[in-house]
Amino acid sequence: MNSIVERLKEVRQQIESACDQHNRRPESVQLLAVSKTKPANAIRELYEAGQRHFGENYLQEALEKQQQLTDLDALVWHFIGPIQSNKTRDIAAHFAWVQSVDRSKIIRRLNEQRPAELPPLQVLIQVNIDDEQSKSGVAPNEVAALAADIAAAGRLTLRGLMTIPAAHASAAQQQQSFTAMQRLFSALSSQYESVDTLSMGMSQDITAAIGAGSTMVRVGTALFGARASKKE
Repeated sequence: MNSIVERLKEVRQQIESACDQHNRRPESVQLLAVSKTKPANAIRELYEAGQRHFGENYLQEALEKQQQLTDLDALVWHFIGPIQSNKTRDIAAHFAWVQSVDRSKIIRRLNEQRPAELPPLQVLIQVNIDDEQSKSGVAPNEVAALAADIAAAGRLTLRGLMTIPAAHASAAQQQQSFTAMQRLFSALSSQYESVDTLSMGMSQDITAAIGAGSTMVRVGTALFGARASKKE
C-alpha cells in the first residue's frame, strides 16, 4: 500500500496532467485535502509534505484536531459540511474558509460572530446543481441574492461557488452539471472582483472538473483511503 505522502504525489500529478490536457496552469488549481474522520497525525504528515489546505465536515471532530495541530502555523482550515445555526459561532472563530453557505440566516450569523481580530471569513456558496433533495445547497437562481448578502457583510469575503454533483451521474450528466456551474461562476466573477474560486471535483472526477474550470478540487479518498462513516 502506498504511503500517504506517495498518494499526495500521485494526486498532484493527476492535477498537473489534467491541467496539461486542458491547457491550464497547474498552479491555477488548488488541492483541498478532505480530512474528515481521519486522525490529526495523518494531517500532520501531509502538512510536512507541503499540503496546507484541509477540509472538515464535522465540527467537534475538527475542533479536536485543531487543538492537536496548533503548532502548524500555515495550516488553513475549510469547513465544508452542512451548517447548523447552533454551530456558526465556532465555525466563524476557528475556520479560515466556509464552503457550504446556503442560507441568509447563516450568512448573518457568521458575519456577526466572526472575531474582530481575525481577517474576514472566506465564503463559498454551495449550489445544489442537480436539485437533489438529499443535498444541501441553493438552486442556481438563488445564487445572486446570497452573493449580494455576503458581499454586503463586513466580516465575510465572497470567494465563489462550491458544488457536489450527483454521485451516480453518467459522464454526460456530470459534464452538463460542471458546465452549468462554470457558467454560474463566470457570471458571478464578472460581478464581484473577489470571486476567484470554483470548488468542484473530488477523487473520482478530478480531470473532468478541471476541464470544466474548477479552481479547487476536494480530495479525500485518493489521499487518505476509504473513510469510516460518522455522524456528529
